[in-house]
Amino acid sequence: MGLLRYTIYRLLQAIPVLIGISVITFVLANLAPGDPVRLMLQGQQVDEQLIRTIEQRYGLDQPLHVRYWNYMTGLVQGDLGYSIHRRRPVSELMLERVGPTLLLVLSAYLFALATAIPLGVIAAKRRNEPTDHISRIVALIGVSTPSFWIGIMLIIVFAVRLGVLPSAGLVYPWQPPEAAGHGGHLEHWVASIRHLLLPMIALGTLQMATLMRVERTQMIESLQEEYVKLARAYGVPERTILRKHAFRSAQLPIITIVGLNLSTALGGAVLVETVFAINGIGRLFVEAIQQLDYQLIMGITMVLGFMFVIGVVITDISYAYIDPRVTYGERE
Repeated sequence: MGLLRYTIYRLLQAIPVLIGISVITFVLANLAPGDPVRLMLQGQQVDEQLIRTIEQRYGLDQPLHVRYWNYMTGLVQGDLGYSIHRRRPVSELMLERVGPTLLLVLSAYLFALATAIPLGVIAAKRRNEPTDHISRIVALIGVSTPSFWIGIMLIIVFAVRLGVLPSAGLVYPWQPPEAAGHGGHLEHWVASIRHLLLPMIALGTLQMATLMRVERTQMIESLQEEYVKLARAYGVPERTILRKHAFRSAQLPIITIVGLNLSTALGGAVLVETVFAINGIGRLFVEAIQQLDYQLIMGITMVLGFMFVIGVVITDISYAYIDPRVTYGERE
């Protein structure tokens, strides 16, 4: 099976998953207690006729299955719906907020990979030495500590006590320096990095701890393979064995975990964005749930679900690319 056919095959397999996500999310959102129209008009003096008129305008008076069919029909045509609370298309609202979330998630992954892989390799090379024991303790703390709690602790230490880093918001590097009140590009980039450091560490710590333990385990297994022993017997330098033989084969589980943990990172971004007052997709999702904004909840869920599916497909393709023994759909 060729790469193109394999990619199409995996995407077709994802369609039932996306339909399942849409059904569950739609039913749960619409069965939640509360009335979105009354929430929208909260604090205003309105009569029942006005409420019924708004419900008819947005189709909220129709049966659940009709509303679901209408929503999915529009979704297939690229229409994510219309937010009745913000009175704007959902796609516009998401485009405004997607930049900060992508910046946060990607930087957290870069932080996790940049720290986990070298630490995992060192821990495997120095197995059962003090460095390995310290890495185990760090990984255990990272896995067992919630990201929002790490964020709060980072704020208390570095923003409140030491006062060296800001505690809230982001400075977007793609904006002109003048828009953020900075005199030049250097000052603007420094401010962007300073604002990003704490939320990046808070979100990336869990990924870093998980990847570090997997990297250590895989490196230890790779170093015990027969082909590594044979290379040592032929006098191949240990550094070459690590870099060319053991390291490459040990990265396959890392790629799988990075792809599959995308949904975890996006879920953690919801809490981290709330802690650091970042106006991203996660915070928008929390606001939509509080307001029972059905269209916005569905739009964000479907887009995140689609991103997760794409991440899994990319993971599978990367897996086959790195390991020549893996073909598209079967293992030789």
